[in-house]
Amino acid sequence: MTEGKPPHLLHIFPTFAVGGSQIRFGQLVRLHGNRYSHTVIALDGVLAMASQLPQEAPVAYATAPAKGGSLVKNVRQALAIIRQINPDRLVTYNWGSMYWWLARKFRPSLPHVHIEDGFGPEERASQLRRRTIMRRLALADTATDLVLPSTTLLEIARKQWSLPARRLHYIPNGINLSRFAVNADTRRGKSGLVIGTVATLRREKNLGRLIRLFSQAATARPDLDLSLLIVGAGSEADALRAQAQQSPSSSRIRFTGGASHPEEFLATMDIFALTSDTEQMPLSVLEAMASGLPVVSFDVGDVAQMVGAKNRDFASIARHDDETFVRHLLDLGENGSLRQELGAGNLATVRTRFDEAEMAKAYAALFG
Repeated sequence: MTEGKPPHLLHIFPTFAVGGSQIRFGQLVRLHGNRYSHTVIALDGVLAMASQLPQEAPVAYATAPAKGGSLVKNVRQALAIIRQINPDRLVTYNWGSMYWWLARKFRPSLPHVHIEDGFGPEERASQLRRRTIMRRLALADTATDLVLPSTTLLEIARKQWSLPARRLHYIPNGINLSRFAVNADTRRGKSGLVIGTVATLRREKNLGRLIRLFSQAATARPDLDLSLLIVGAGSEADALRAQAQQSPSSSRIRFTGGASHPEEFLATMDIFALTSDTEQMPLSVLEAMASGLPVVSFDVGDVAQMVGAKNRDFASIARHDDETFVRHLLDLGENGSLRQELGAGNLATVRTRFDEAEMAKAYAALFG
């Protein structure tokens, strides 16, 4: 580190599209201020998250190496860029940054923080053996610290990846409560009931399932005046819109597209719904909790442990139990006082357990 200059962090993202790990990066940049300077490399060349950062943020961008080629070629390219940028610390994200973990092995004195947020659909049921072996080999050294934002991931790192416990750090995601505060009168004063979700429209989010289950609920209880609001953009958008158009409840389903201010849409929702096949500690659930919403979710990742105690049964539905999911949507749709009780409990929980300032402090301890 150059005397008098802040530590320089090199961040390797598989993509810098707007998503959970990228939004958390933006939070940390805001909360840490000028404590660090940052260089971001998006391996797919997508830098959509850049527009969400403050203009004065100390963040620069470097070009990713060309895709493809052998393992040796990819590692060499990564190592050349590391040497050129010469950061004080390397920060990598998820499996897609794997070549960079290997490249760092040739710079053994370079401190490394790897942040693992979860898995794609190919690992939703179980870990791929070759990836487990690679993580075990590439991340198990004294210069690497591994951050896990969920207890589920922490257990996987301990038991399946066999990584040293002293290098593992459980740092739950945090939330800016003031940003998501909602006046209770906003919801009481509107007509109809909005079931909503906020997600990147990718396959593992299984939003087609949400469309189908919403339609079942709306058909079963037309008197509830239910509607579905899907906030987000992504590769599955066209397919999901086509499915919604074929639904018997098509007139009640609305897509917003990408949204840089999800709090505005969360304020219009009455129930937050999650139908993902795989999650760990979804930021969208924290945002819903901070907005005072009840959460209905299948039992994925840490969702059931995140929500308030009274919401737990509604957020731990067996993964193949569509009937219970629909029943819980209708139970909450019929009972406004229950919605308020669960939402208030979630808000209290997020205040006490998921403060973004505590998250920033924990990351600063690792970043130096």
